Amino acid sequence: MICAAFLRCPKYPLDHPSSSLIMSSLRFIAKHPTISMVEPCTTLRELKQIHTQLFINGLLNNPHLAGQFIASIALNNPSNLYYSNQVLDHSQQPTLFTFNSMIRAHSKSSTPHRSFHFYSKILHSIDNLAPDNYTFTFLVRTSAQLLAPQIGSSVYCALLKYGFEHDPHVRSGLIYMYAEFGDLVACHRVFSSIGEPDLVCQTAMVGACAKMGDVGFARKLFDKMSQKDPIAWNAMISGYAQCGQSREALTLFNLMQREGVKVNEVSMVSVLSACAHFGALDQGRWAHVYIERNKLRMTLTLGTALIDMYSKCGNMNKAMEAFWRMKEKNVYTWSSAIGGLAMNGAGEKCLELFSLMKQDGVQPNEVTFVSVLRGCSVVGLVEEGRKHFVSMSKVYGIEPQLEHYGLMVDLYGRAGRLDEALNFINSMPVRPHVGAWGALLNACKIYKNMEMGELASRKIVEMEAKNHGAYVLLSNIYADTKDWDRVGNVRQTMNIKGVRKQPGCSVIEVGGEVHEFFVGDKSHPRYAEIQVMLGEIAKRLKLLGYVANTNPVLFDIEEEEKEDALCMHSEKIAIAFGLISLGPDVPIRIVKNLRVCWDCHDATKMISKAFNREIIVRDRNRFHHFRDGECSCKGYW
Repeated sequence: MICAAFLRCPKYPLDHPSSSLIMSSLRFIAKHPTISMVEPCTTLRELKQIHTQLFINGLLNNPHLAGQFIASIALNNPSNLYYSNQVLDHSQQPTLFTFNSMIRAHSKSSTPHRSFHFYSKILHSIDNLAPDNYTFTFLVRTSAQLLAPQIGSSVYCALLKYGFEHDPHVRSGLIYMYAEFGDLVACHRVFSSIGEPDLVCQTAMVGACAKMGDVGFARKLFDKMSQKDPIAWNAMISGYAQCGQSREALTLFNLMQREGVKVNEVSMVSVLSACAHFGALDQGRWAHVYIERNKLRMTLTLGTALIDMYSKCGNMNKAMEAFWRMKEKNVYTWSSAIGGLAMNGAGEKCLELFSLMKQDGVQPNEVTFVSVLRGCSVVGLVEEGRKHFVSMSKVYGIEPQLEHYGLMVDLYGRAGRLDEALNFINSMPVRPHVGAWGALLNACKIYKNMEMGELASRKIVEMEAKNHGAYVLLSNIYADTKDWDRVGNVRQTMNIKGVRKQPGCSVIEVGGEVHEFFVGDKSHPRYAEIQVMLGEIAKRLKLLGYVANTNPVLFDIEEEEKEDALCMHSEKIAIAFGLISLGPDVPIRIVKNLRVCWDCHDATKMISKAFNREIIVRDRNRFHHFRDGECSCKGYW
């Protein structure tokens, strides 16, 4: 229906008699004092009182004042959109400004398709109104909101008919729309057709490329811009953060401050996201102080990002403090806090918070249940997890996604219920994915089930021929049983197929600076000191009776060399650096890109005791809080 409306629309030339009215209709006109009383916080009752005053004074007989009133209602508060529709229905001679305002308001609402109803009103208006560049700018945004490429194409055809394809706002809207559709080629096509792109189009293109991962092109364009508004800076920082290039995001944010660019909520959300990715607690704390010192409004999005940052930096006390201080909380805020507790091993508290969320009348969503199931998994609450999984569809009407199925397999597997885990996989209504088989394979490693491990590894390789994790875990299962022939076969297969094990990388923040270490890394400027500390660690651990678990290490080297290889794992290098760089009362916080190996886990427990230090490690699965020779996971990971 929407597409058909565009194909039927008549064409008005730009010199149409009403064109002067069209262009003037969007010029800023000082609002009447009574209309200025309409604000975002205005209640429906107050709106009706204002409406009554305007009606009694005959001000609504003026089409422009009526349009201002309708626009103020629609654009100030989405919950009053229905009332603005009612007022418009009783308007005698709606202006183009009025219809454009309604299109704009609906494009940002939960009913964006309603924008086209007002476009149709323009086409069939008794005053022969014609859509202008603002009309199409908002309709393009509506198409993006609907994620409807076919409708977007129809809008594009219509704006071509009216000759607005060269309007900078329309062009920037098109770039934004194609970015939402995931069509980077179309973004480049629109951008390359612009002879001399202005600030608006350049900013839109930076945002589009950054959002879709082409941060290289985005940065080149960004650096060439003679002027950069806060939107361009935010888009670039956000692009880096989304692509996992957190160091670049934080570096650019520092440059943004030095340039004196105004920092807003959007900037800080990206900065907090970058800090969360790196586990950079010092920089995250600084960002929090910056927000409070500059009195940035703690919106739902910013508050949720703050909770997420503290959670992913392993400081749940600060995360929950930020959570409880928020005056307003939505499902994402609750889910972030629940997920943080689960990630940090506090499964029981995670479930307690989930109960409070339901008591507060907040409906859980798919993200919430990912956190809830993970909370059950980290503490082995199998029956509780199964109950919540069933409630997803039966109580809340939420269809479980692949991640939920994977977490259920993980829940059974970590509890040692491998047969139930396999039965669950076989009974899945969708094709089991790599995540489900990977969870089973990991459980087979923990419980040394070679036969089932071979099955899980084979299934993973069938779907992802170069999944290094499947080969490495299977090799480790064989190594645990000292089946060196099969270990050799697995590694030979990896060589033949060109499968390479992802190198371990650990990150530690010292004095606000992030340091990265790779396995066997000797490139750090303080490596000589690190090496001395590694020797001291080995000496103290030996006195405590530590014996390295060398089984998973290459079997064709001497035992002493195996121990040396384990010493060079990235997290051990990072811990050694933390010991020589941080004060004795400062926790050592490590973020690792892979799952911590069993030997490093045991060694870190003993390091925490030998050096009387708190060590917090975030691996790809969860947090491990080491203190006094114990880990928060209690060996259940």
